[in-house]
Amino acid sequence: MSKKISMIGLPMDLGQSRRGVDMGPSAIRYAGVIKRIAALGYEIDDLGDIVVNNVDPDYNNTQTNQGLKNLKEVAKANEKLAEMVDQEVKKGAFPLILGGDHSIAIGSLSGIAHHYENLGVIWYDAHGDLNTEETSPSGNIHGMPLAVSLGLGDPKLVNILNYAPKVKPENIVIIGARSLDEGEKELIKEKGIKVYTMHEIDRKGMSHVMEDAITYLESKTDGVHLSLDLDGLDPSEAPGVGTPVMGGLTYRESHLAMEMIAEANILTSAEFVEVNPILDDKNTTATVAVGLMGSLFGEKLK
Repeated sequence: MSKKISMIGLPMDLGQSRRGVDMGPSAIRYAGVIKRIAALGYEIDDLGDIVVNNVDPDYNNTQTNQGLKNLKEVAKANEKLAEMVDQEVKKGAFPLILGGDHSIAIGSLSGIAHHYENLGVIWYDAHGDLNTEETSPSGNIHGMPLAVSLGLGDPKLVNILNYAPKVKPENIVIIGARSLDEGEKELIKEKGIKVYTMHEIDRKGMSHVMEDAITYLESKTDGVHLSLDLDGLDPSEAPGVGTPVMGGLTYRESHLAMEMIAEANILTSAEFVEVNPILDDKNTTATVAVGLMGSLFGEKLK
């Protein structure tokens, strides 16, 4: 892991329908992320926030004859993010992206993936985010970034930085899934994507799951991106998210997962998304995110 971290905020809530997640990057900064990571010996360059066009997230971009909400604006913001991330990777920095809703992963992976032959992805999330326009119940693009990164979806999203796909299905591990749409389940089976549901985590334990996931990725990838949605945690631990799902991962399980990723020394980039201060309680969810980043970057109790 590079000791130089480039932190980029993308304050966007256009990939879904609940206001407030655009304040996520500010909430995470307020929770002390820079001080926390700098104390671990990293050099942090906070590049600030990408400017996002101010559009009502309920607006449906009907002039494109698409059912995807805010397609034009989401694509534009992700293009900007992809270009910034691409430049930081070229400099040898570790991109740390703060969201924003999970549609920002489209830009993150676009900027990162072409620097690797076989980029691995750890998708830490209650959801698969593997919907397409045809399978999505809502048209919300934050439920589509992993499908887009596999080359499935609208060309405006799929072809950012003029290449596709961004990742291979066999290089993806989803951890914490407990809310999958039928179309997503079919795609997981079709593509052979490795998924650790909450059922498997409960039965086998987080330690076993992470050992298995890390071994699986180490054998076939030359870099690993972590995409962590705070709704992967149980709502009792992280209340400030837009699509909470009961029965999620605990704070301690999540810390263990981050600690094991740190010990494996496989990570080359990361993003933390879906922190919504409007739905939160005293910035709890942003504080949880910063705590997990501490573990991810090597913080130890002794």
